[in-house]
Formats: sequence, C-alpha cells, structure tokens
Amino acid sequence: MTWTDLLLLILVVQVIHFAGTWKLYVAAGRKAWEAAVPVYNAVVLMKIINRPWWWVFLLFIPIVHLIMFPVLWVETLRSFGRNNAKETFLVLFTLGFYLYYVNYTQKVTHIPDRDLKPRTSTGEWVSSILFAVVAATIVHNYFMQPYTIPTSSLEKTLLVGDYLFVSKFHYGAKAPMTAVSLPMVHDTLPGPRVKSYYKGIQYPFLRIPGIQKIKQNDIVVFGWPVDTLTKITDPSSKVDIKPMDKKSNYVKRCVGLPGDSLEIRDGYVWVNGAKNDLPDRAKLQFAYDFTSKNVLVKRTQDGNYTNIPTDSFHERYQISDMGITGMNADRSAYTYRVFTTDETIEKLKNLPGIENVTRVTKEPGAPESNIFPHDPRYPWNTRNFGPIYIPQAGATVEINSATIPFYERIIEVYEGSELGIENNITQSGTQVLLNGQPITQYTFKQDYYWMMGDNRDNSQDARMWGYVPFNHVVGKPVFIWMSFDKFKKFPSNIRWDRVFTTVGGSGEPVSYFRYFLIVLVGWIGFNYFRKRRKGKKKAV
Repeated sequence: MTWTDLLLLILVVQVIHFAGTWKLYVAAGRKAWEAAVPVYNAVVLMKIINRPWWWVFLLFIPIVHLIMFPVLWVETLRSFGRNNAKETFLVLFTLGFYLYYVNYTQKVTHIPDRDLKPRTSTGEWVSSILFAVVAATIVHNYFMQPYTIPTSSLEKTLLVGDYLFVSKFHYGAKAPMTAVSLPMVHDTLPGPRVKSYYKGIQYPFLRIPGIQKIKQNDIVVFGWPVDTLTKITDPSSKVDIKPMDKKSNYVKRCVGLPGDSLEIRDGYVWVNGAKNDLPDRAKLQFAYDFTSKNVLVKRTQDGNYTNIPTDSFHERYQISDMGITGMNADRSAYTYRVFTTDETIEKLKNLPGIENVTRVTKEPGAPESNIFPHDPRYPWNTRNFGPIYIPQAGATVEINSATIPFYERIIEVYEGSELGIENNITQSGTQVLLNGQPITQYTFKQDYYWMMGDNRDNSQDARMWGYVPFNHVVGKPVFIWMSFDKFKKFPSNIRWDRVFTTVGGSGEPVSYFRYFLIVLVGWIGFNYFRKRRKGKKKAV
C-alpha cells in the first residue's frame, strides 16, 4: 500500500463514519458537518462519549486502532442509553454497522454526563484488560520488546535461555506495516501455531528517528531478510512470503557498517584492512575435535547418545554446543566436536583422557554451496570469505555480470517488491537488464549491515544470506531480565548472576536484581503506610 492508497483508505473510513453517525452528532447537540471533517470529527466524538481528547491519537496508532474502534462503537451506543448486552454484541458482531440502524431508525437521547464506571464486575474486567493491552501494545511496538535467545550464535555474551528487553527507540521504532494483526504476538499464535495476521493490507514503511546509529560490534535484533518459510526450523516447509514486520527475529553482532569493505580470514573479521577488535565481553568460538576415553554426553534409554553434555561437564566448562561424532569399535574412545573458546580448549587439553585436540579448519578456495553470494565464481566458505563491499545509502556501484550476484536481491526485493516496486533483474549474455532495460550502475536507497555470530562455526548469519537492510532492523538488546539454563531443572536452572544485567558495557556483567528488590519492597511499604494513614484520617 502506498501513501496515496492509505489516504484513500482513510477517506473511505471517514465517509463510512459520517454516513453512520451524523444524526447521532445532531442528537448530541453538534452540527452534522462535524461528523465529516477528518480528525476534528474524532475530537468531537470524544466530547460526545465523554472521553479524553487524547484518545484521538490512539485511533492512528497501527494495531492499537484495531482495539480502539470496537471500544468507540460500544461507547457511542452507551452515550445514547443503549447499554444492554444484546446491542453491545450486535455492534461488535456487525463491525460497527449496527450504528447505522440506531442512527436512522431509533429516536435516541444523548446522555452528556453519563457514569463512565462499568455497571458490572465483568464490564470492569473487560475495560481494564482492553486498556492494559493498549498500553502494552504501545510499549511493545515503540519502546521495548521482550525477546528470547534461542541459539548459541552469541554464546558467552548472550546465552541460550536469556530473556531480553530490546529497545525500539535506540535505532528508531518502526510503525507496524501489517494493518490487521493481533497485538502482543509476532507472526504466530502460541498455541495452535497459526498466523496471527492478515497480510492483505499493508501500511507504507514508517520509522521514527532513533537516538543513535548502529555502531561497530553492536548486538542488533533484526527481521531475518530471507525468511520465506512457514517454519524456519524445517527447510522443507511451505514457502510463505512474509511481510517485512512479520519476519522471524534474529539477534547477531554487527561487524560491518554501510560503506565498509569486509573480509573474513580464518574465521576472523577484517574491516577496511584492519582486524576487527571485539568488546571484552565477546568471546569468539570455533569448532574443535578431540577424543576422550570418557563419555561426556548423555545416554538415552535406547543406548544412543544425545548431543547434550553431562551436567557436571557442562557446568564446569560452560559448554552448550557439543556432539559425539564417532567411537571406536570397542567403545574405548569417543570422538567429539565442540564449539567453544580458545580458553576453554586449553583447559580441556589438561583433562585426563582427552587427546588429539585439533581445531577444525577450512582452506581458502574450498567453496561451500550455502555461502553468499551463491555463485561458483566466488569459492568462499564460512572461514575464508570476501572481500565484499557493504552498500551505503546514496552510494553508486557498477553493475555487471560479476557484481550482480551481490546486489540482485537488494534491487529486486529490499528496494523493490518490499517497497511496492516491481524490479526484475535478468541477463542477456554479459549484459544485466533491469525491467528489460540495460543497467550499468545502481544507487542504493538505504543502508545495509553485515551481521554475524561470535560462534563462528555454528551460526546462521550474513555469510549465508548476505546483507541486512536498515528497514529490517528491529532494535538493540539492552537488558537481561531473566536467564534459564536448559540443562538444569527449576529452580536451580535460574542463572541468578545474569538476572537484571545489562547487555552492553565492559567488564563482567553486574546483576542489579537486589537493587530492584529493595526498590520494590520500599514501594510496596510506602503504599501500605500511605493507605493506612488515609484510612485513619477518614475514621477521625
């Protein structure tokens, strides 16, 4: 939907509103024309239903407006004495069109100073829940979003089982694009695992300016650009072109900024000719193989082994990604592959029974088929990659048969179909064509970023699917409010040292949980004594 389409939609809604309510405006002592003027009619309506004027803003917030429209339908009925459950059901069931019946066939009297308090406990509960959802939706979409770390791609900095608050305002909050969607859920309902949205109506992209730009090595949450599967854990699942704001959320470290030249040498990132220095909290992890005379992973009931470290081994060495890859015929020695840091490997080398510790290597020029840009002319792998240029808004690049593999998806999708533009790249011999016309240069419309995991040999990241457009960026993780260890049982699985810690900063993370408890107890005590004092004054 373009901005023109959106304005036409708003105009249609205004016409529908005027046609169904103008006589009610007159009955409330207003002029009929006041029901026809956009925005102003909403301000007048708030006076008619005896609600605050700032409710008008809620009508123009995507997703929130889906809650506010039904509220206004019911409030309008009640402002004219139509309070019974039957009429409430009818106005909701008919999507507000029951107001037409009342407007044209019923003689109504406006109640200007009606009691706003619900008449039943059920009504009070419903009102409380509705406005709690409205408030939570605004916070979720424009300020803070909860997020769970599902994989170990940023292990050591962010652990599997960390529960985060992701700031939307640091890089700029995005208004939801999908017009019809359930609040407080992302792309699927938790129980039945069905879509939580209807993608047939899409608003134009709109981003509120942020308070900072993405910096080198920032940890960023973003919508997975190439997410086209109904179930991302199943490559054979049905293909589904998801709206930009409903793509699966990923969290990675930004190692390349717009305009940078990036290269990967033996797993280490080099930017503009210099090796990228990570923050002190970040710990790179690589794949290592070793043999052991001891069983270090759990055995299942059928005698097989699971890729889960035994509790004692996991606790002592904090290893989460580990698997048994083979064993001797007499089962006297076992071969393991572990993804961990150099420091941990040095500790493992000194353990009795562990031998032949070697780092898994990949030689330059040994191509992997799943590596961006998915072209045999670039024989790259996860350890040795590039160099590549990271596109910057306003920059112009040369387009030919050698460069188009890097930029084809940008032109066709990120700056094409996702923005409502039909761009089609084809080739005729060595000539690149855009919508049938030769193209030799292209100027980028937005910034792009290179996102990677610190777990270099066990991370699905930009090396597989390429650039991340800025309009896919969701936010910045700022706070860990809870953390669970998947290898332990409750309550011992709570990582208390990570609860209420910050994501950024230097040095060891510091938990602020005790200070939170002190403030919480103080606030509860303050309210208790305040209410008690008020009660004594009333008694006197």
